[in-house]
Amino acid sequence: MVRLLAVSGSLRTASSNSALLRAAERLNPEGVSIRHYLEVGQLPHFDPDLADNPPPIVVALRELIGQADGILISCPEYARGIPGAFKNALDWLVASHEFPGKPVALFNASPRASHAQAALRLVLETMSASIVEPASITVNLLAKEMDETAIAADPQIRQQIVSALEAFKDRIEEGARIAEE
Repeated sequence: MVRLLAVSGSLRTASSNSALLRAAERLNPEGVSIRHYLEVGQLPHFDPDLADNPPPIVVALRELIGQADGILISCPEYARGIPGAFKNALDWLVASHEFPGKPVALFNASPRASHAQAALRLVLETMSASIVEPASITVNLLAKEMDETAIAADPQIRQQIVSALEAFKDRIEEGARIAEE
């Protein structure tokens, strides 16, 4: 079983980024489980003095990252960059041993969020994430107000999500086979 952790960079209740990740869970292929991390907004402000002895909520996040075979991220763009709460979550992971080398798929809910995607890629590459390009997609949900049911039902979007998840699963399984050899 391939275990994915889905993390939305948005704190909005009606976030299209979060809906995209929930739609992915509805469409996940056989042999894949998706767990959603919903506490990005609950994390304390990053304090480098606490990096080696972080608060329990940060320890729990790091453990979830360590247990996951891959991370699905969907992040909006605020002021041409990564939202502060999500960047804060990433900052807590910089000093962790669980994150480097972790396969990451980026699900972008808006083609206009190009600045945030570029910034996010730079941060993730700096953190030694392994961005899986065939599993990273941009879906145009801008101003469509679609929930996860409508997203999963849309034939074009459905195909994008399923193809991305299959590519992500394949890459993770390939990496596991290579690691066993």
